[in-house]
Amino acid sequence: MNVEELREYALSLPYTSEGFPFDETTLVIKAGSKMFILFDIESKPLAMNVKCDPEEAIILRDTYSFVLPGYHMNKKHWNTIIIDGRSTESQIKTWVKDSYNLVFKSLTKKEKSELGE
Repeated sequence: MNVEELREYALSLPYTSEGFPFDETTLVIKAGSKMFILFDIESKPLAMNVKCDPEEAIILRDTYSFVLPGYHMNKKHWNTIIIDGRSTESQIKTWVKDSYNLVFKSLTKKEKSELGE
C-alpha cells in the first residue's frame, strides 16, 4: 500500500477530514474532530500512527516486528506501523478501521449529532 492508497482509504471512512496541522508533510486524518491516523507523506518507508486498544497494542508489538510504540504519541494508545511489504493491505486497512472506530465512538453525542450521525 502506498501513501495515496492509504490516504484514500482513510478518507473513504465516514465523517473524515484531512489536514497538515504540524508541518507540510505530516498528514493528519480525523474522524470528526479527533485524529485517528497520521503519517509523513514523504517517509521512506511509509509509516503510519494509528490509535489502538492498549492491550491490543502490546499484542501487535509482540507479534509483528514492524509494529512499534507510537512515535511522538502516547505509547499506551498509539502504534507506529511501518509499511514496507511485511504487512498485508488487509492488515493495514483493519488497523486503520480499528483506529477510526475507537476514535469515532469516543466523540461526544453532540458532535456525532452535528456530523449527522
